[in-house]
Amino acid sequence: MAAKIRKGDRVVVLSGRDKGKTGDVLKVMPSEDRAIVQGVNMVKRHQRQTAAQQGGIVAKEASIHLSNIAIIDPKDDKPSRVGFKILNDGRKVRYAKRSGEEIDA
Repeated sequence: MAAKIRKGDRVVVLSGRDKGKTGDVLKVMPSEDRAIVQGVNMVKRHQRQTAAQQGGIVAKEASIHLSNIAIIDPKDDKPSRVGFKILNDGRKVRYAKRSGEEIDA
């Protein structure tokens, strides 16, 4: 099945402690049904010092389940479900079910 949420998509969090926050998808893990969203689900990790970076306590994004995020409709900036349709030229594109607007350019 084709992915409904992809890297670079603008999404909103539907549930959990970060409910209502928006951000861009940095990484999608389809095998685990999870995604990493910029600025959402921040956790603190103890980082060992390396030659490249300083050690200490580092805040970074943890993954969030795909069922807890929804893509933002390009037309009215509200959460929307995603559907697929095949255009006349044979391309398969994603569209926001809320407005019918195409997500893929």
